[in-house]
Amino acid sequence: MTFGIVGDARLVGIGQAAHGGRDFLALQHRMFRYLAEEEGFRLFVLEAPWSAGLRLDDYVRTGRGDPARIMAEEFHNAYLFMRTPEVLELVRWMRAYNVRHPEDPLRFAGNDSSWAGPDLYDRVIGYVRRAHPDLLPAVTELYRGLRPTLPAGEHMLAAFEEPLAVRWEKAERTGTAVELLRARSFAGRTVAAGSAHAEAVANAEIVHQVARQNAFDYDEPADARAGLGYRDEVMTDNTLWWLRHTGRRAVLAAHNGHVYLEGFDPDYPVIQGGVLRRALGDDYRVVGLAFGRGAFLATDPGVSDPVDADVKVYRSGPVAAGSVEETLEAVDGRDFFLDLRTAPPAARALFEAPRPKREIGTHWPRDPDEVSLLRAADALVYLHGIGASRLLPGA
Repeated sequence: MTFGIVGDARLVGIGQAAHGGRDFLALQHRMFRYLAEEEGFRLFVLEAPWSAGLRLDDYVRTGRGDPARIMAEEFHNAYLFMRTPEVLELVRWMRAYNVRHPEDPLRFAGNDSSWAGPDLYDRVIGYVRRAHPDLLPAVTELYRGLRPTLPAGEHMLAAFEEPLAVRWEKAERTGTAVELLRARSFAGRTVAAGSAHAEAVANAEIVHQVARQNAFDYDEPADARAGLGYRDEVMTDNTLWWLRHTGRRAVLAAHNGHVYLEGFDPDYPVIQGGVLRRALGDDYRVVGLAFGRGAFLATDPGVSDPVDADVKVYRSGPVAAGSVEETLEAVDGRDFFLDLRTAPPAARALFEAPRPKREIGTHWPRDPDEVSLLRAADALVYLHGIGASRLLPGA
């Protein structure tokens, strides 16, 4: 496998053309493993909750906890498509790598903003208790009633059953908590104290992001689009925070629709990959994924808050006439990697104009997106056939 496309880039986005495709998850693992062992990459950022990432990072670094249980507790609602053997295998491989290389460990992070587990609140409150006990009464009151007491999936559903005014009030409280922590200066303090403060502020910011994400009115089309844009904006901020905090090269693993340089879904006014390219320039590279036929996990259309029972195995059917897949399927039966930057002019011309392409999120069937591969990605991996993943048990 060659990764000349990576060059000296600090961050490489690796996509999926279907959330429930086993081969896409396995390929993200395989690519990260190569980049870690051969190119010095040390951070894996997944399109997953920040709180889940922290707990899995604890396991990867120290061996504390059970990754299968963490995933069972954290990966619900749309995140349940990551509660798979492929992701668990990646996490366990990262831990094994760190046991062999304790002096230069790998890190695991989540960058998403739709769920903040109880452990995240505990981390913020615990830091305030240790470092700023005078703030403890205020922060405790601001977080009153916010720490989840239900399992993740139930809590995420219940959050949207509250009146919009209540959701806004919660977001105002979490925002105030962030400002209280930000106001504390660490000039002249130790590096360790400064790092602990930065982590606490980041954790409080995630709590606020989740509350703010819940405060959009998703029944109103314009506000729903704004909420989707907010999500990609904060995922970008969170990914950049991890780059700064670790100072290491990283892989961002997410759906194509979140790593692409240019979005083609009209419901998404902002796309993470485009913001990352503007922030990092050529230090951010994108590998898009596509496939010709096969099976994957998804739900029926209209299921907005999936539970395990909603998830089924679907088959893609034949490639559509005039689609990106039709062109790629014409190549012989081997899977292949295409560097779009150095492809011959004839190949570049094929992919410059937007054409239909399968971009399967959580449900199927759905209409293809109109994608210009040349504007969306730096490279492409094409798999002629894929298989469905399977869900591990949830808590």
